[in-house]
Amino acid sequence: MDQLISNPLIATTLIFALIAFGEWLSIKSKARVPMLLTAMAGFLVLSWTGIFPSDILDKSQFAVLGSVLIGPAIVHMGTLIPISVLKSQYKAVIIGFAGILVAGVVVLTLVTVVFGYETAVAGLGPLSGGVVALLITSEKLTEIGLTAIVVIPALIVAFQGVVGMPLALNFMRGYAVIMKKEIDDGTFVPMAKIDRDLVKEKAQTAVQKSTTIRLFWVFIGGAIGVGLGELTPVHYSIWCLAIGIIGLRVGFYQHESLAKANSFTLTMIGIIFVVIGTMADVTPQQVLEHLPAILLILIIGTAGIAIGGFVASKLVKWHPYKGMPVALTALFGFPGDYILCEEVSRSVARNEKEEKLIFNELISPMLIGGFTTVTVASVVIAGILVQTL
Repeated sequence: MDQLISNPLIATTLIFALIAFGEWLSIKSKARVPMLLTAMAGFLVLSWTGIFPSDILDKSQFAVLGSVLIGPAIVHMGTLIPISVLKSQYKAVIIGFAGILVAGVVVLTLVTVVFGYETAVAGLGPLSGGVVALLITSEKLTEIGLTAIVVIPALIVAFQGVVGMPLALNFMRGYAVIMKKEIDDGTFVPMAKIDRDLVKEKAQTAVQKSTTIRLFWVFIGGAIGVGLGELTPVHYSIWCLAIGIIGLRVGFYQHESLAKANSFTLTMIGIIFVVIGTMADVTPQQVLEHLPAILLILIIGTAGIAIGGFVASKLVKWHPYKGMPVALTALFGFPGDYILCEEVSRSVARNEKEEKLIFNELISPMLIGGFTTVTVASVVIAGILVQTL
């Protein structure tokens, strides 16, 4: 059996089966159970019970492809957001920051009292973002000799999506149902209309229509973004997003570039492999040992993010069911934000036109919220807090 699983295709297919099962369950439950949550939880259970070998992701090698595809995928995300839509998303930025701010105050206050300041700092940076904040926090904890709590930020990153995704999904479902009622009443006003009036696409030559060449240009954008991330203090994901947005604006990229290159589904699957990989080194013993601190950080941190999102939504005059998921993107970021938008629009809509309308209404604030929290705010917060240790 072990020899069979050592085959890269078989190992990849086994992990893919988790993702496919999660997708099936999401469809059957009308998006009440997020696909990514099912895949990540299933991977943990199968790894802990020994059904999956500990190195199955390494044997698969598909996660390596997924890590390469992150840059091009973020460029693609930029091609989903016309400048006119981006200008209207300052409210999403305010909501994202508000959620992290309230969560930061609550975690630093309560967790410090119960478990100590070092534990609060170890959990807060990753809670407000993800992998980059995890690396910043873990490196500093190791540097100053606090190796006993290095596992805490890793476990927060591993489990924060399990808490955040179902919450965000159900809020988004509630907002999508409200949208349907407004559509029926004729009172719904789209936040922004993404169509040929906003995304003007010129007639394509045979070369420009080539899916291979289209995909190549998206990879070029991703490579430039990653290169700029290495050369500047600005994280590569921000560069890639900007390249996609500007490229769409000037007509270099088409709207939904990877989809037009018939490559988006495979790209997303590869990135999901990377996300599942964040759970690979988590052991039951680590979870049990630090469970009280992890639970407290996750519960009060999530509550703080949701409360901050609720208050900010009221201030900017957004429905809380629309604004609170934007704040909660801090707990899962990309690709979770995109996947949830797809699941909700697919499950709530009654026809293809309505599905696209709901998706377009949700995707822009969720993506901007995710980049505000995960890419920008979490890195800043983690960078500042570790210097206080």
